[in-house]
Amino acid sequence: MASSSLSKQSYSQSSWTPKQNKLFERALALYDKDTPDRWQNVAKAVGGKTADEVKRHYELLLEDLRQIESGRIPIPNYKSSNVDDEDRRIYNKQASVVVLELLRDDPTIVM
Repeated sequence: MASSSLSKQSYSQSSWTPKQNKLFERALALYDKDTPDRWQNVAKAVGGKTADEVKRHYELLLEDLRQIESGRIPIPNYKSSNVDDEDRRIYNKQASVVVLELLRDDPTIVM
């Protein structure tokens, strides 16, 4: 997900489990940019992360999206032989929600 050197450095300082990432995605869909204390709410929903950590995680996602959009980084291929079609459909739907949330928060991103 994080692909720039800055992203890799930040992720090494604060690793995220797949479960925390999923909770983070759901929390982003629930708490939009107009939500008071958004990052505290997201951190509470994720568990084990501070408001600063979840905000930085979000900023890294925005940067990755900009990198992908600019063509500097290819769109990731998440296909895996261990994932069935239904799981992939659910994952893609959740990923779409996150991308839409990111676009809503940062209208400067052009897809």
